[in-house]
Amino acid sequence: MDIETTATALRSGNRRALARAITLVESTRPQDRATAARLLAALGTERQALRIGLSGTPGVGKSTFIESFGRMLTGQGKRVAVLAVDPSSTRSGGSILGDKTRMDLLSRDPNAFIRPSPSQTQLGGVARRTREAIALCEAANFDVILIETVGVGQSETAVAEMSDLFLLLLAPAGGDELQGVKRGIMETCDMILVNKADGDLKQQATRTCADYAGALRLMRKRPQDPADFPKAVPVSALENDGITAAWDEMQTLITWRRDTGIWASRRTDQARYWFHEEVRAGLLARLTADAAVTAQMATLESAVAQGDATPTQAAEDLITSLLGPASRDTG
Repeated sequence: MDIETTATALRSGNRRALARAITLVESTRPQDRATAARLLAALGTERQALRIGLSGTPGVGKSTFIESFGRMLTGQGKRVAVLAVDPSSTRSGGSILGDKTRMDLLSRDPNAFIRPSPSQTQLGGVARRTREAIALCEAANFDVILIETVGVGQSETAVAEMSDLFLLLLAPAGGDELQGVKRGIMETCDMILVNKADGDLKQQATRTCADYAGALRLMRKRPQDPADFPKAVPVSALENDGITAAWDEMQTLITWRRDTGIWASRRTDQARYWFHEEVRAGLLARLTADAAVTAQMATLESAVAQGDATPTQAAEDLITSLLGPASRDTG
């Protein structure tokens, strides 16, 4: 891949170049990783889009909401990229990657780009290289980037570290109101959207919104939020009801964060977070690729399996042999 040619094509909004670039950054081959690093460095970080993360339990209607929401945005003249993370099988490692079939109308919109990616072994609801795919979409001049997680549930918070807004999509009558006071994902979301607020479920959706609004008020106030955020809003992706109102609320929050400097501060904190994550992942990859380390790990693994050592003890022995004993503060 010619870096300059690809970078130029990306900046012009070439969808084929974007698809090829995302394939490149998702590759685990060492030569592809090096090429991807050069491409990302050439593109820079001058162009910034609005990044919106979306999580929720399976079957809550994330794909339906994204299609309705995305079509509303493209109708306003915005270019929308959707990065849909699909769960991978723990047995075969494969993924269905069928999100484009569930967003039939949006996938045919010339102002929209949909890219499904496998989660593989990555935890937190996102793929290993979702953050880099976001950077590519920003360079390709997309205005809004929607990151749809696999839909794991309460521990699915990694997407909050790569988005400007984190939306939690819930269904009415999905559990008792005490579910709303659980920590984890509830503490990181910026807005709760109660989907399927239509037909026989409309009244139940209103009650669910009230339950979650009450639960949100019980949580400790976050400094990055104005007085009435986070909040719960009812929407119907099926009937396109409440979508525009939810978008207005999102814009209100984003404007407030830009004006107060919290937007820039969050981006800085996220950059630091992903630097540390890359260091951890890079060190582990280098260690497991070393033949001597691999042999030592196999010996210690056998000792753990036979009960001759605990996992904690074996791990400490390995780290000590590689880096020496941990320094102790003697005061």
